[in-house]
Amino acid sequence: MDKDELLKRARDPKYIPGIYNYCDRWCERCRFTSRCLNCDLVEEQFGDLEEKDEINETFWEMFSEMLQTTMSMVKEMAKEAGIDIDAVDIDQDDDSDAFKESSLADLISHTSKNYGKSVDDWFDANDFLFYEKEDEMNRIHLISSQHSPEKEAADINDATEVVRWYQHLIHVKLNRAIRSDSEEESMDNEDFPKDSDGSAKVALIGIDRSISAWNMLLDYFPEQTTQILNFIALLENIKSRAEIRFPGARDFVRPGFDEIEPRT
Repeated sequence: MDKDELLKRARDPKYIPGIYNYCDRWCERCRFTSRCLNCDLVEEQFGDLEEKDEINETFWEMFSEMLQTTMSMVKEMAKEAGIDIDAVDIDQDDDSDAFKESSLADLISHTSKNYGKSVDDWFDANDFLFYEKEDEMNRIHLISSQHSPEKEAADINDATEVVRWYQHLIHVKLNRAIRSDSEEESMDNEDFPKDSDGSAKVALIGIDRSISAWNMLLDYFPEQTTQILNFIALLENIKSRAEIRFPGARDFVRPGFDEIEPRT
């Protein structure tokens, strides 16, 4: 594609300008692929974009509803297991704002990186669980026609995909937010949205979705309750710190995704 054709397509009003700046790069699960120029340039990989948009919107609504309805139950289970999901241990020895911001940024970066590695370790160590679960579902299906192993398998697959997609992206986006915030301090851009807030928001959304996914896996792998609750506690810890460090992140309006009135 030549430069003139690219510019022509970029001016097409069906595309949402800048929507790809604050997304999670998961095009296969995005509800705005048909409004994104980046996706349109590789449309042959996705087929009918508008049809996929509708499916993906339903997919993410399911995880959003799960987050709202199950967190109180998870917190109660964690409490019984001696895990404090709401704990945020921030060093208070130095009262200077600069020290607190620097210390908090380091904690966010370290903890989010540790989360990603811990998830890798868990899947490596528990790969057999998924094979055992498949055998279990198939055996139950032979006994009871009411059982639906297909749905359970789909739920486990969906939850696993979400956890795996975001496990390292959370760290990447939070690190970008930290770097951007440092650069923004020397710039006079109060009238413009902060890239640090936008990047942090993508990370926070990834955290929310990961928590929902772990909640789903908790239902299917009760023998892993303690470890899964620890992952949820770690994510809640990262989320709390990130919201303190980037108080404007949740209010950041991402093009397309967070606009009340969709662009036409």
